[in-house]
Amino acid sequence: MSGLEGLRVLVVEDEPVVAMYLEDMLEALGCETIGPASRLADGLVLAESGGFDAAILDINLGGERSTPIAEALRQRGVPFAFASGYGVPPDGFGDGIPMIEKPYREAQVAGALDLLIHS
Repeated sequence: MSGLEGLRVLVVEDEPVVAMYLEDMLEALGCETIGPASRLADGLVLAESGGFDAAILDINLGGERSTPIAEALRQRGVPFAFASGYGVPPDGFGDGIPMIEKPYREAQVAGALDLLIHS
């Protein structure tokens, strides 16, 4: 048991194979995946519709930044983490927002989600 059972997580990830891997990881942790959204517009629609407890946002979505999704989530009070292969958060989002390094590792994803829902 991970302590994350039943958590609904919005996934915004533009690489289909990577998104599937993250979905499998979240399922193993007992979470339910919302999405995944692979484009900025789709991620914004899901972010505005709600129905989830936390989100994992790939920073770069096919050349577009996911920061508008992050802003929408921040305004709604929904906790989120960024994911990137570069390890650098977008400007204006450094403090208090977990950064998940790619490639995804279950322990790091679980730790970020635990931090989001228990802080």
